[in-house]
Amino acid sequence: MSDWINTLVFGIYPYVALTVLAVGSMIRYDREPYGWRSGSSQLLRRKQLMMGSVLFHAGVLIVFFGHVVGLLTPIQIFDWMGVSHSFKQIMAIVVGGVAGAFALLGGLILLHRRLSDARIRTTSSFGDIAILGLLNVQLMLGLATILVSMQHLDGEEMVRFMSWAQGIFTFQGDAASYVANAHWLFRAHLFLGLTIFLVFPFTRLVHMLSAPVRYLWRPGYQIVRKRQGT
Repeated sequence: MSDWINTLVFGIYPYVALTVLAVGSMIRYDREPYGWRSGSSQLLRRKQLMMGSVLFHAGVLIVFFGHVVGLLTPIQIFDWMGVSHSFKQIMAIVVGGVAGAFALLGGLILLHRRLSDARIRTTSSFGDIAILGLLNVQLMLGLATILVSMQHLDGEEMVRFMSWAQGIFTFQGDAASYVANAHWLFRAHLFLGLTIFLVFPFTRLVHMLSAPVRYLWRPGYQIVRKRQGT
């Protein structure tokens, strides 16, 4: 990858994606408060929804917060705590691998449910299916990177991505250089992750920002009633 493309994708694109994430979410909440919801289809094939949803959400939450803590915690803090780079790498592989596998299984169940049931497919928008597909691809890429990480158990590969993420948030002009020579799987994983941030405000994922507190008293509500005799 040439230097200018690397800088564009991993030095400039992150700021574009994060800006759209922040500004777009605020505008949507202001203009479409009644659309700030997950759009549940719980009444249709509830059993499959519950199984897939629990697996997906539990796995994704562990993966997400693991990424946040792992990438944005200053390296010096891990050194001060006596956590070696190698140990951190192995823990990320084990915990991230298990959580990612559960999330992917749940995500595939949810995607199959939306595509295989005509009633659910009819009530699903293109965005509903597309974002679920993107999340599943992202999980697959994340799990695929484990094969590469296992070849670098010294943890230096992880330090490289920590330096990149922290460089972006501290506005380091050369942050993109940290991932210039990274394996293509990692770069694809980073790019797709940034893209998910970019489209976040335009999808059902926005409901994540209002849970669990503000979600309880957001404008609007849904009334769900069971049909008489069922």
